[in-house]
Amino acid sequence: MESDDPDAQALREQAAAALDEGAHDLARAHLEAARKLVREKRETLQQALAAQSLEEARLVAEQGDVERARLALAEAAALYEEAAALTEGFDPAVARGYLERAADSLYDLGRDKGDNAALARSIVLRGEFLAGTDRTTEPLDWARAQMRLGSALFSLGKREPGVVRLEEAIAAFRLALEERTRDRVPLDWALTQMNLGNALRSLGEREPGTARLKEAVAAYRLALEERPRDRVPLDWARTQVNLGNALLTLGQREPGTTRLEEAVAAYRLALEELTRDRVPLDWALTQMNLGIALQRLGEREPGTARLEEAVAVFRLALEERTRDRVPLDWARTQVNLGNALAILGEREPGTARLEEAVAAFRLALEELARERVPLDWAITRFNMGIVLIRLGERRDAVKEFEEAHRAFQDAADVLGAAGHPAAVQAALGMKIAQEGLQALAGHD
Repeated sequence: MESDDPDAQALREQAAAALDEGAHDLARAHLEAARKLVREKRETLQQALAAQSLEEARLVAEQGDVERARLALAEAAALYEEAAALTEGFDPAVARGYLERAADSLYDLGRDKGDNAALARSIVLRGEFLAGTDRTTEPLDWARAQMRLGSALFSLGKREPGVVRLEEAIAAFRLALEERTRDRVPLDWALTQMNLGNALRSLGEREPGTARLKEAVAAYRLALEERPRDRVPLDWARTQVNLGNALLTLGQREPGTTRLEEAVAAYRLALEELTRDRVPLDWALTQMNLGIALQRLGEREPGTARLEEAVAVFRLALEERTRDRVPLDWARTQVNLGNALAILGEREPGTARLEEAVAAFRLALEELARERVPLDWAITRFNMGIVLIRLGERRDAVKEFEEAHRAFQDAADVLGAAGHPAAVQAALGMKIAQEGLQALAGHD
């Protein structure tokens, strides 16, 4: 068989001639020389291929940077993954860097735009990145990868029914803390404690009792020990917000107003550093949480002062939490505004506040789609059903009772499938709406 390489072919022919003459050593030498020549050429070609692949990958990643800069995050992630594939066989470390950038773009897309598929893909990529990180030789990098995986699991777990993702996030954060110790990296330890607290709080919101919530409060208070206001004012303030969130949920499950007052105090402290000029979206988020705490206090107190303050605070938050900028956050703020207006409407004569509440819920549902955030969608439908019942009672209107029944049915379907405790209340709401319709029919 002839070679495509003329130099190798010439040596092969010399080897054949030597073999015919019985010069075995010479034939062996010619073939070894041919093999060395081909190997050197192959290695040169492989080096050239590697260099070109790495250069192409750099260019592809730079295209990804352009897409990321214009917030085309899905396109950026695809380009970073392409860059990783180009370099994987030549420089695994560089490939891992591109993989991490792809995961980050998908995480941001999922977190900020409600794209659950993007979040799920970011979990896969962050898991692959973690699998390639050696805990023994790179313990802090391994811990960082665990925490980033936990963050993606937590973000998706908040939106999905069930608790599996949240439990996985908690496990990831706890593993990260085994290497991110307080003595070794105090600020990273505190950040991980805060993220652990967030996951525990979300899990506690879905479980009965207060054990998980109390664990969350403990984690936040630990984090604050290494996040003092004078050293890291914004981190201190954000931890105060999260502490307030846990206290708020605890306050809703415990009698009295002590925990709720503590939550309001934590939010007000946070707002001293999280100013609108400095961090407008953090300011808006904290205003929203403050509004929720004020609403809960207003529910337990006579009068409407706390509720009026809550409505004002929610409307302030919507000035920065716009639909274009953060559609899911905008929608959730609309839900909270609707809730506060609904309670005010219960205490005031007429239907104006109740109508405002329904309008807020309808706006929210334009973004809180069932396929995107099923639990949020179901709870919003449930809340709207309650207000529609009240409107039906005050107007003696069949239309409101019928719509309330549909809203409760929708909520019951999703909440029941998720094992959510509010499913029972949704079923009761259906019954109340049906009774209202029957009463109106009998009246006619």
